Amino acid sequence: MTTEDSDARAYLDHAATTVLRPAALDAFLEASTVRGNPSSVHTSGRRARAVLDEALARIAALLDVPRSWVLMTSGGTEADNLALRAVPQGLRERDPSRTTVAVAATDHPAVLATARSLPTGASAGPAGFEVRELEVDGTGALHRQGIEDALADRTVGVVSAALVNNETGAVQDIAALAALAREHGTLVHTDAVQGAGHVPLPRWDDVDLMSLSGHKLGAPVGVGALVARPEVPFAAFSTGGGQQRGVRSGTLDAAHAAAFAAALEEALAEREEQSARLRGLAAKLRTGIREIDPEARFTLAEGTPQSAHIVHAVFPGADTDALLFLLDERGIDCSAGSACSAGVTQASSVLAAMGVSDQDARGALRLSLGWSSTERDVEILLAALPESLARARAVGALRG
Repeated sequence: MTTEDSDARAYLDHAATTVLRPAALDAFLEASTVRGNPSSVHTSGRRARAVLDEALARIAALLDVPRSWVLMTSGGTEADNLALRAVPQGLRERDPSRTTVAVAATDHPAVLATARSLPTGASAGPAGFEVRELEVDGTGALHRQGIEDALADRTVGVVSAALVNNETGAVQDIAALAALAREHGTLVHTDAVQGAGHVPLPRWDDVDLMSLSGHKLGAPVGVGALVARPEVPFAAFSTGGGQQRGVRSGTLDAAHAAAFAAALEEALAEREEQSARLRGLAAKLRTGIREIDPEARFTLAEGTPQSAHIVHAVFPGADTDALLFLLDERGIDCSAGSACSAGVTQASSVLAAMGVSDQDARGALRLSLGWSSTERDVEILLAALPESLARARAVGALRG
């Protein structure tokens, strides 16, 4: 694709991955020139270690935690796997009564699938876990009574809920969840992948574990972090050299850590300014969509706790796959929901958990904004939508 082709497109899929920040690219390239393994004791190794240490210290300072809390990962998915697999197993070794994991029914597949993959049932014997999925209301907010019921028997070791839903943009009240969890000695994990740089991060008084992903912030794909309090017990996720508290062995990637630090710094510094700017772009999207199609329904009403960077709409009667294809043909990059399901558009488990039927969820479209978004992106989408929508509804009618 040429630069001109790229400039002519409207990129409205920042929730899947945002645009690489120049500062992150510069940090990655500079760190990549430093040779040596950070674990080696010779001069080159120590230089590589210095690059890594500087990046880790920078990340920790930005998140207001000690450096030892930061475990670098390959991304948000691995961070969630550590939190929902390694921690429950480690916690159970310390306290055999903690045999249950609780997760929000609208959480990302990296959380839900990981929890569901834990050994369960009689076949798992004494090592088995129970998984409880916490119900949400029509706005994506957790039911307080459902949380209380799930935690009441004090067997839940870890409870997890995303800070910002990756599909709808709904913001979860993590502080309220934490207040209930603390009463029962339950650890709190939040997948903050979609929220970092868009909404305030939770207070460390409220969470024990937090997942982050570099490519949602403007760093390259392939780096993320799990921030974990030192008292959180882990079963070893990978064995070898014993790096990162013995949880995740392997040679640490100084270049990606440096890029992550640079992207995180910009994203957090610009959060309030960017949120206000993106809120304005989102309002233009909503107004334009209403004018084009009065039948369109926005999954979250204005005023509902939500991140400014995601606009999720449903166009009744439209075929989602056709709509995405037609918009792509007209130069718009967007999606129906999570991009982490092997590239396959599926019925939305998020909308189902919010009480939306598969029939009513047809024609779903997620438009997500980021640090590089412009009014031109919105204009391109709105210009292409009428014809694309009409043709997608014709396909929907044929498919019944």
